[in-house]
Amino acid sequence: MGFLEIQNVSKRFDTLPALDDVSISVEKGELVCILGPSGCGKTTLLRIVAGLETADGGSVVIDGRDCTYLPASKRNFGIVFQSYALFPNMTVMGNILFGLRQKSRQPRGELVLRAHEVLRLVDLFDHRNKYPRQLSGGQQQRTALARAIALSPSFLLLDEPLSALDAKVRVKLRAEIRAIQRQLGITTIMVTHDQEEALTMADRVIVMNNAVVEQIGTPRDIYDHPQTSFVAGFIGAMNFYSAGGETHAIRPEKIRLVNRHESYDETATVMRVEFKGPLTRVCGRMSDLSEICVELASEVFDGLHLYEGGMMFLRLPEEHVARYPCDKAAGQ
Repeated sequence: MGFLEIQNVSKRFDTLPALDDVSISVEKGELVCILGPSGCGKTTLLRIVAGLETADGGSVVIDGRDCTYLPASKRNFGIVFQSYALFPNMTVMGNILFGLRQKSRQPRGELVLRAHEVLRLVDLFDHRNKYPRQLSGGQQQRTALARAIALSPSFLLLDEPLSALDAKVRVKLRAEIRAIQRQLGITTIMVTHDQEEALTMADRVIVMNNAVVEQIGTPRDIYDHPQTSFVAGFIGAMNFYSAGGETHAIRPEKIRLVNRHESYDETATVMRVEFKGPLTRVCGRMSDLSEICVELASEVFDGLHLYEGGMMFLRLPEEHVARYPCDKAAGQ
């Protein structure tokens, strides 16, 4: 049994299902990302784990203890919200000490030492006397993280923790959060709609859509072997085209461009070329009018002499083609 077991959990709001018979297992020390579009049920699931919502059916077992109806205050978790939820009238140090005082009866001196310890961990010790308004967005989020881990919780919940930050700060902070999580070995569940965050941070990814779990696996499994057309279309770039009464799918980087004298599977008329630095994306229109895009190293593209309106010849390696029923295909 995993550290956290969510078994057949269901939840409705009025007549709308938010979770429909959801079951997942999280191992101790794992960082698991719950990934999906807005409204898929991922935040509701996180709130049920936290005890902030009650499931209509099913159970939540934490470290072998049935916590389905246990209040949030008894579940021993830390949580970081998208909005940081810092007290604006308290310094960084004050924010962390406030949480420690609420749940710990240790002498003040020991609480201060613990606050200093976590501030060093998140690289904010030199900013401990600043107020939230004097911090950058990334520093505010690290303060919220320090407050969440100060009490050494059994597990950590992160609800879209990076979505309010700009792109460069997000990249830096996700690496920092992952490093801290590994250092502490703390079981962590993170909700996100950002596939790049999930793929770069998680040990395993839980992909949700329309109140159900579509697929659970390692980031590489999810990317290389999407089990449903939704997962295929939601994670990374994917080409979809019809063939033999099915919908076929292949990643742009798995397609090979060859010359007209070599063996090829499809042809397409070049519609546009997108230079992306080390990579170049070439998009064309196939004979069935579906669009297909290829990504290749820019130096390779330079040697192919492709141009808009010209013809490209495509090899679609069988081992990289996924197949789905036409009526369930993404993008159809």
